[in-house]
Amino acid sequence: MVAAPRTHDERFANLDGWAHTPSYTEIDAADGSGDRLRIAHYDIDTPGATETILCMHGEPSWSYLYRTMIPILVASGHRVVLPDLIGFGRSDKPAATADYTYERHVAWMSEWLVTNDLNGLTLVCQDWGGLIGLRLVAAHPERFARMIVANTGLPRGDHPMSDAFMAWQKFSQTVPMFDVGKLVSSGCATKPLPPEIIAAYDAPFPDESYKAGARIFPSLAPTTPDDPSGIANRAAWEVLRTFSRPFLTAFSDLDPVTAGGGPVFQREVPGAAGQPHTTITGGGHFLQEDKGPEFARVVCDFIAGTT
Repeated sequence: MVAAPRTHDERFANLDGWAHTPSYTEIDAADGSGDRLRIAHYDIDTPGATETILCMHGEPSWSYLYRTMIPILVASGHRVVLPDLIGFGRSDKPAATADYTYERHVAWMSEWLVTNDLNGLTLVCQDWGGLIGLRLVAAHPERFARMIVANTGLPRGDHPMSDAFMAWQKFSQTVPMFDVGKLVSSGCATKPLPPEIIAAYDAPFPDESYKAGARIFPSLAPTTPDDPSGIANRAAWEVLRTFSRPFLTAFSDLDPVTAGGGPVFQREVPGAAGQPHTTITGGGHFLQEDKGPEFARVVCDFIAGTT
């Protein structure tokens, strides 16, 4: 791993609605080089908190996506932990697209999870936050008390992906400039996002050289049965089919990429039986932007009802 740039701190100064200070964890680059990478995370604790919520973002966002949810989660007495995936936010950004694989993302976040010894977690995940987060659950089920999945999946490569996803995958690899802020805005039902919010999503990426991870991510999803990550995901599904702790789906109604994903989890995960699954109306793919406070209340109500 020749280069892994770090976005300068000044890029994150005075962002609209975001004043959280990161902590950093060094992890192995997982490429055999012995190099180390740095993962940023934000730990917003509440005195006396008994529940810890792990919020995982996806592509091409970062933890900023959860900013309107954090005050509600904290006001309900919870600790909130938000990692920036490698290639995003304030985490390191390997410069070559070949540095990124699905399995490396899982290895990076697994080491981060264990190094920080996080337990008793409520996982809240969306987009690639689910593709990676659900693999963490499969690898470390004892660390998770419950799960809330939204606009995500765990593809095995043995079923066709949605037309919307395949179009997005092609676009990501061919567009000359990967305009992150505008891409997030286009995935929201409420658009365009205000300029200051778009600027916050652009903040981690001073130029195209920082965007290798963001650009390659859509191509890492397994779309054929022999994809190594498809095989690994099938093994993860076997673990999820034994997960009996509370499991909730909270997909939005205006996301063409993950439409229909909720019932799959409801059928296959034992912990989903009898839970108050919900559809969040008026939310696009990035429902945290469109319906953040509403989504946060769903999370709080689910925790209160399953503690």
